[in-house]
Parts: sequence; C-alpha cells; structure tokens
Amino acid sequence: MQHNFRELKIWQDALKVVKSTYELCKKLPSDEKFGLINQMQRCSVSIPSNIAEGSGRSSEKDFVRFINMAVSSSYELETQLILAKELFDIKIDKELEDIHTLQKMIRGFKKTLE
Repeated sequence: MQHNFRELKIWQDALKVVKSTYELCKKLPSDEKFGLINQMQRCSVSIPSNIAEGSGRSSEKDFVRFINMAVSSSYELETQLILAKELFDIKIDKELEDIHTLQKMIRGFKKTLE
C-alpha cells in the first residue's frame, strides 16, 4: 500500500523542521560551513526525504524501515542542535520543541503501519 507523502502531516512538519534548521544554521559561524552546518542541514533534509522515499515502497514493512531512518535522523539533528547551543550559545528551544513533537508524531504514525 503506497501513501501520498505530500498529504502526510509528518512529512509537512518535517519540511518545517528543515526550514527552521536552515535558518538556525545562518546564526552559526561561517567556519562551521563544512562541519556542523553541513551535518545539520543534511540530517534535517533526511527526515522528510526518508518519509517520502518510504511512502513509495510496496510494503508497509519497507515503509516502517524508512520511518525508522527518519526518526533516527531527527535524533541526530537533536544532538547537533544541542551541540550548537553548547558550543555557540545558540537558542534552540523552539527547534527542540518542534523536533520532539515531530518525533512523537512519527512514532505514532509508525504504530499505525505495524
């Protein structure tokens, strides 16, 4: 069973996380362009990308595998946000709240597939 990823709230909210991550990255020092900034942007993009890719798979089991990768990327991003706060004193409260909400939503969606 395939899902239209564009209609999934988790995908829509994941796009918002990507946008806020890119905005936050603008506040980081430019010498982090190939370090933390690159890593944060890549794993934020990975969240909606894995949801989209999984939605096109032919089985729910495959979709769950991609959902697991999406939530794993969200934990990776959460860690990097905490690092940005610790290293550069960047305020991340709203971003963390959004990621925690998204993580809960993704886990809930996953339960509907299993």
